[in-house]
Amino acid sequence: MKSYVESVINGLKKRNSEQPEFLQAVSEVLPSLIPVLERNPIYKEHKILERLTEPDRVIMFKVPWMDDRGEYHVNRGFRVQFNNAIGPYKGGLRFHDSVNLGILKFLGFEQIFKNSLTTLPMGGGKGGSDFTIRGKSDSEVMRFAQSFMTELYKYIGPNIDVPAGDIGVGGREIGYLYGQYKRLTNSFEGVLTGKGLNWGGSLVRPEATGFGNVYFAKEMLATKGESFDGKTVLVSGFGNVAWGAVRKATELGAKVVTLSGPDGFIYDKDGISGEKIDYMLYMRASGVDKVQPFADKFGVEFHAGKKPWGVKADIALPCATQNEIYLKDAKELVKNGVICVSEGANMPTTIDATNYFLENNILFGPGKASNAGGVATSGLEMSQNSLRYGWDAKTVDEKLHNIMKNIHATAKQTAEEYGTPGNYVNGANIAGFVKVANSMIDQGLV
Repeated sequence: MKSYVESVINGLKKRNSEQPEFLQAVSEVLPSLIPVLERNPIYKEHKILERLTEPDRVIMFKVPWMDDRGEYHVNRGFRVQFNNAIGPYKGGLRFHDSVNLGILKFLGFEQIFKNSLTTLPMGGGKGGSDFTIRGKSDSEVMRFAQSFMTELYKYIGPNIDVPAGDIGVGGREIGYLYGQYKRLTNSFEGVLTGKGLNWGGSLVRPEATGFGNVYFAKEMLATKGESFDGKTVLVSGFGNVAWGAVRKATELGAKVVTLSGPDGFIYDKDGISGEKIDYMLYMRASGVDKVQPFADKFGVEFHAGKKPWGVKADIALPCATQNEIYLKDAKELVKNGVICVSEGANMPTTIDATNYFLENNILFGPGKASNAGGVATSGLEMSQNSLRYGWDAKTVDEKLHNIMKNIHATAKQTAEEYGTPGNYVNGANIAGFVKVANSMIDQGLV
């Protein structure tokens, strides 16, 4: 089966040579599936790998909009509907100047497995635009979002494809997108998640990815008789994911000492808590993609142009973006005593770095398992919309916590079943794959 997997990867490299992030994602996932392919040759017979690595469809469109000076601009919009074998396509929209088809295909591919692990009926998809909200007025963001939705609405719906937010798409952007969808379709339905609480949103959704990441790490630590209590934690990023992670880790007795942005990272030896956590919300809403203002306000260290992985700590929670921990960073983290790394972002760790953590027996939570809390809570929002009902925060948090505990148990058990105990990468990949692959076989040529 190794040669079969290699042939599939080589074929993808020939057809997608300009998409390094997508190729990185499939190169991480497919080799880990060899044991399950060997036990179940039916997956090869049905060409599941070939079918799973090609999106059902890729939608690309122009997004014309006008700035406040009356000047016209044109951006590219995308929606990658990857696989809907177990439910409607589900995945975020990213507005950032780094967005391209390869990045969205990697995110959509990862989303298939992540959504499968939640046990909720959601397929995998992703979308967005190379538009950035940085430096844009509310009016400009609104006009762009309305133009974007004017094309996207043709391809989505509560039982077809349910987008959510991602980098650059928060509550404001979801509001503008939803308003335009409602105008175009004359319907009020649960087609987007991350909505405002007054009009169908779910409590706990903004912080859910960060909360879920900490819950997953908590379960990993418990297997070694450890906990967050008294531990020093490194967090990268400063957006919603980082905010949720800082809140929950602090609540569990840890001291979070770093945040990061494109401009560098801050180090707070006293720990980020109270007013400092609240200030993270202001930073996110400001649209200024920097963490130096945090250092200036609270008088803490700022390290320009650097990442936080050289700081001595017990736990690392990368919550920023893809490929932020390279092999040299992994070596630094291990040298400095980190015992647990749990991904809050999508694929923040390179393959070499991931393998180094596993070789050194570091507890490692892969994003498709450890950061599934966001989409899990989006799924809970979809459920509430279908019921025309809203749960209180305690109920949503309890459901989220249980989902993350179950994801951990499934990944742990599956890793053991296939001969790699403690390897959550293999466990998550195989468990997520089997459910989707069996559903595809059940449904014929999909």
